[in-house]
Amino acid sequence: MNVQIQEDGYHFNVMRRAIDLIDDGGETQTLEQLAAKMDMSPAHFQRLFSRWVGVSPKRYQQYLTLGHAKALLRDRFTTLETSHSSGLSGSGRLHDLFLRWEAMSPGEFAAKGAGLTIFWGWFDSPFGAALVMGTEKGICGLGFASETGEEAAMDDLTARWPLAEFVENPDVLRPWVRAAFGAQPADERAPLYMIGAPFQIKVWEALLAIPSGHVTTYSEIAEAIGHPKAVRAVGTAVGRNPVSWLIPCHRALRKSGGLGGYHWGLPVKRALLAYESARAEA
Repeated sequence: MNVQIQEDGYHFNVMRRAIDLIDDGGETQTLEQLAAKMDMSPAHFQRLFSRWVGVSPKRYQQYLTLGHAKALLRDRFTTLETSHSSGLSGSGRLHDLFLRWEAMSPGEFAAKGAGLTIFWGWFDSPFGAALVMGTEKGICGLGFASETGEEAAMDDLTARWPLAEFVENPDVLRPWVRAAFGAQPADERAPLYMIGAPFQIKVWEALLAIPSGHVTTYSEIAEAIGHPKAVRAVGTAVGRNPVSWLIPCHRALRKSGGLGGYHWGLPVKRALLAYESARAEA
């Protein structure tokens, strides 16, 4: 795996500890206070975070606070109807990573993966250890294990397609994974293969229209897919998204500004939002 991604994974583990310290100590800790609690020098702590997201630890703390979601809804709310009318290609850098996306047919989905070969492997990512799965058509599963643990992440994804044949083969997936986390040459892309029920596919397609660094609400997604009263069902479909990060379910928030849930742990969701906000600013 790319050395830079390995370094980013280390930085994420440090940042994950910082989330707990920020929550425990309030939102006004100085660089010196936070660095001391991390057993680092202020200069090293400053350099580490500036390298990872392009902003200072002081600014990054603001992105990690629990109130950041409300600020995102106020300042970077995306109307999905507008995003769809402008086309996915205008919705942010994330979509440049995809050559295509393809969905399994309803009949194939009902077969629960029977006759399907799914390759899998563990990879370093900017957000810790990532379990990635894919067919010959593209990535179909991506989960983060920093909160759940590797065994639980594996059980979770394999249970979604119980009749599929799972083959450990990270080499098949590696070029797509490098593309997914921004470490690929310009001519490499990461295709997606969505495996889900028709309603879920609609929800996941709507998620793909949310630009990086922006957010929307569950009710806005329900409106965009033509089911304005199905907010709860939309929330369930968002939570069942099998391809974290690439299908950006972390960008869906409650109308109140609350984070809502996140399948791989709320600290990871906060980290993803903070990462994207900092990158957008930088």
